[in-house]
Amino acid sequence: MFLNKLSILNYKNISEADLVFSPKLNCFIGHNGEGKTNLLDAVYYLSFCRSSCSVPDSHVVRHGCDFFMLDGRYVTDDGDYENVTCGMKAGSKKHFKRNKKEYKRLSGHIGFIPLIFVSPSDTVLVDGGSEERRRLMDVVVSQYDATYIDALNRYNKALQQRNSLLRAEEEPDADLIALWEEQMAAEGETVYRKRDAFVGELVPLFQRFYRDISQEKEQVSLRYVSHCQRGPLLDVIRRDRHKDRAVGYSLHGIHRDDLEMLIGGYPIRREGSQGQTKTFVISLKLAQFEFLKNVRKGVRPILLLDDVFDKLDAGRVEQIVRIVGGDGFGQIFLTDTNREHLDRILGGSRLDYKLFHVENGVISRMEAGDVQA
Repeated sequence: MFLNKLSILNYKNISEADLVFSPKLNCFIGHNGEGKTNLLDAVYYLSFCRSSCSVPDSHVVRHGCDFFMLDGRYVTDDGDYENVTCGMKAGSKKHFKRNKKEYKRLSGHIGFIPLIFVSPSDTVLVDGGSEERRRLMDVVVSQYDATYIDALNRYNKALQQRNSLLRAEEEPDADLIALWEEQMAAEGETVYRKRDAFVGELVPLFQRFYRDISQEKEQVSLRYVSHCQRGPLLDVIRRDRHKDRAVGYSLHGIHRDDLEMLIGGYPIRREGSQGQTKTFVISLKLAQFEFLKNVRKGVRPILLLDDVFDKLDAGRVEQIVRIVGGDGFGQIFLTDTNREHLDRILGGSRLDYKLFHVENGVISRMEAGDVQA
């Protein structure tokens, strides 16, 4: 599946745009802060029903406006058209439609348009807290397993209810708190099994991409860590109920899961250079792409690459260019401030492509011979 046409109204700094894309490679050139990332974010929104920045929907509405609208026309592998639209007026909820039929639950749309977004902010996967790494797992697994989000939502509801009882001034009802613990354990173990299976298949793909990009200069690995690995989750949760009561929240459960990210056997957040960290997260995202393609039986996700070459040496840039310029990828959206990077990709690839210039939220088509101002 690829995005054939996109119409935008009042999305971030983009007031209006009507764009037709290549089914293969789409390159967006412009200085920082002009709106390249906002364009990619609009494409992301149509897949995930929200911004990649995890901001409230009201924050994506262009300043001074009272609504936004996105309208995307997709072409399936069978040549059929699918239309996805979304919009929101100030003070009201957003509406999300597929072929003019509104979704009753937004979770029903997740996974319909598989997508991987690689951006400079991905370094938060290394530098940030464990919630960022759990989100990485959630975003991928939810795109191929429709039951995953439901299990995770039920777990989070039970967790919220248990925490509320733990914070109560009076001693909580033992039967009631036990009920929520049982639901946490049942749903949590389901989520754990799905995360564990995903990580197990992701690791060799990730290591292969890192090896190719770094030209085998470093060894990297991922290690999934969960309280479920200590025994039955219900026993783990109940074991320290008195401690949870003292602090007012649940200390154990899959909401504390993490992915240890290692280079040379040590945490990359402590040992890795900027270039190694960038290589690590790009390899991780490309591995997610390959994983989704495999699990969806050849359906290639849309790949968004936002300013991926910054802080990388020439050798690593060359390897990324070689990888994304190959035949293994479907539709790609690529942004850069440096025309030379794009020229190298286009010069070494036989892919169909389109060039766009982005300035102050205005997106215009460029011809191959155009020079960036």
